[in-house]
Amino acid sequence: MIYILLGPPGAGKGTQGVRIADANGIPTISTGGIFRDMAAAGTPLGLQAKSYFSHGKLVPDEIVIGLVKERISLDDCKNGFLLDGFPRTIAQADALEKILAELGLKLDGALDFSVSDEELIRRLSGRRTCKSCGATYHIEFMPPKIMDICDNCGGSLIQRTDDAPESIITRLAEYNNKTAPLISYYKERGFLKNVAADATPDEIYQRVLKIIS
Repeated sequence: MIYILLGPPGAGKGTQGVRIADANGIPTISTGGIFRDMAAAGTPLGLQAKSYFSHGKLVPDEIVIGLVKERISLDDCKNGFLLDGFPRTIAQADALEKILAELGLKLDGALDFSVSDEELIRRLSGRRTCKSCGATYHIEFMPPKIMDICDNCGGSLIQRTDDAPESIITRLAEYNNKTAPLISYYKERGFLKNVAADATPDEIYQRVLKIIS
């Protein structure tokens, strides 16, 4: 089972990815995770990537693609894997197609978690983060016991700048502009599977199961 997870911030693809991965005994692979894992393992590409991301620089495509190939060649991927955050561009999608062919693997699909902008703003703008310990809450879905106070450490809860409605609108516009070509890419190849993610996590998971089964 090999699936790509697509969807804007707040669509729930991370939550669903964990459930799919746990149920099938496969890893969820993100570019951030690859950078950390391969850098910690001391692989040449991992160390190259670290020299970029540790200084806040964009890791070049050729290094990202090489790291993805290294990662999906490991034993824990022999029964499949999920990709979250890769590919991000058409060039990366083309590279992934070649990597899978070289490894004798086959993509099963790209799951596109779609939600209205209004719902995404509601979900994201309700997030609160503890200023002291970093614990996260949601004023509607997972509120603290005492308003604006962290259950764990008693610290103050704040709304991050990028969770303010005006920032969310900008982030969504950026995502749509960057991802639209990728969605068309997988749709044209018959790999795109739309997941209506405007429901509870359990309901969304049932929709995912119908697609991947």
